[in-house]
Amino acid sequence: MAFESLTDKLQSVFKKLRGKGLLTEADIDAALKEVKMALLEADVNFRVVKQFNAAVKERAVGEEVMKSLTPGQMVVKIVNEELTRVLGGEPAELTFEPGIAKTVIMMVGLQGSGKTTTAAKLAGKLKDQGKRPLLVACDVYRPAAIEQLKVNGEKVGVPVYARPLGTKPVDIVRGAMEEAQANNKNVVIIDTAGRLQIDEAMMTELEDIKKTVNVNRTLLVVDAMTGQDAVNIAAGFNDRIGVDGIVLTKLDGDTRGGAAISVRSVTGVPILFAGMGEKLSDLEQFYPDRMASRILGMGDILSLIEKAEDALDEEKALELEQRMKKNEFTFDDYLYSMEQMKKMGGMSSVLKMMPGMGMQINDDMLPDEKKLSHIEAIIKSMTKKERTNPKLLNPSRKLRIAKGAGVDIAEVNRLVKQFEEARKVMKRFSGKKGKKNLMSMFGGMKGLGGMKGMF
Repeated sequence: MAFESLTDKLQSVFKKLRGKGLLTEADIDAALKEVKMALLEADVNFRVVKQFNAAVKERAVGEEVMKSLTPGQMVVKIVNEELTRVLGGEPAELTFEPGIAKTVIMMVGLQGSGKTTTAAKLAGKLKDQGKRPLLVACDVYRPAAIEQLKVNGEKVGVPVYARPLGTKPVDIVRGAMEEAQANNKNVVIIDTAGRLQIDEAMMTELEDIKKTVNVNRTLLVVDAMTGQDAVNIAAGFNDRIGVDGIVLTKLDGDTRGGAAISVRSVTGVPILFAGMGEKLSDLEQFYPDRMASRILGMGDILSLIEKAEDALDEEKALELEQRMKKNEFTFDDYLYSMEQMKKMGGMSSVLKMMPGMGMQINDDMLPDEKKLSHIEAIIKSMTKKERTNPKLLNPSRKLRIAKGAGVDIAEVNRLVKQFEEARKVMKRFSGKKGKKNLMSMFGGMKGLGGMKGMF
């Protein structure tokens, strides 16, 4: 995730604080100096860092902390609360026009920010919520953008209104509104053209669209990888055309993450969504408190539960729970668990959202998820009886399976061993019912870390 480096540094600071019985003002000053450097290195705006540290110190030197039995933990709590405040405090919702009125959403941003993909992601998300969206292709300068929107619109099951190249964006928007009226669409999402930088032509075009139709919500898509520039971009768009909400993209990438911490505080514009991956389902509502917890390495169990709610089948979860209790977990269940883990973003993503786990996860503990197809091939090369009863897997059967999967027999042996270990771990997690329990089972799958050595 984008904040891994920052999280590492902050965890190091907090570890020093927790080791002290009592805290002096000098201890807090030293810790905040390290926090300041960590935030600046993460590309957080200097003014935001200065205000943040001042707010933390004011609270941290009070009697509440100094007289606490666990002052180090109190400081961590204060940092968490102040970081949540900087990120926006309460989560902001995308609101819609009342009754049968259409809600017109205009997506704006620089070229390469992920705007076109985000428009499709948002349309899919709103469709799943019962809305009837229409996507509008107004990036008339890049033929690839129109085609991309059509392809992604088809994937999420949302129609796309487009006109031939050369048609003026204002004319496209007029036609789209008529299309929405004729087909009873209640949300119109306009994908506008971007530029490599903010310029007069782009701003004028956006202003013309706003004059042509009543745009109810203007959402700015910002690439988190642009770092400090993200704040300047947000301020530029907001000053010129007005922005109602921000969508941060590529927060799953190898970035310093300072944009997310800075942009809300500097512009006053709320962050509504976060793009956490390349899949069209990878658009999350932005929760300041949950993001603060992730940044501080405290996990994000609520988001993990929501991922499970979306990805996992309740009936199947209860069925697996019963089999785990009886120690009847099979290779088919193992394969099913891997597939559900993929739906939830992969093992690394899941484990890092579990409280206390984020900072304990490293690459050596995890399998190479790109090569998990080897495991699938091995399991599918087994007979039904072998998948149900691993005790049948004698050397000759393993050799046959290895040949069928196109792997060395050593890989089959390792998988069988890892499966038995995972079976024991998962049995310990059978207790509570339903999807939350299945997530606990996935948490137990950290015992599968040795699979890394298979490849």
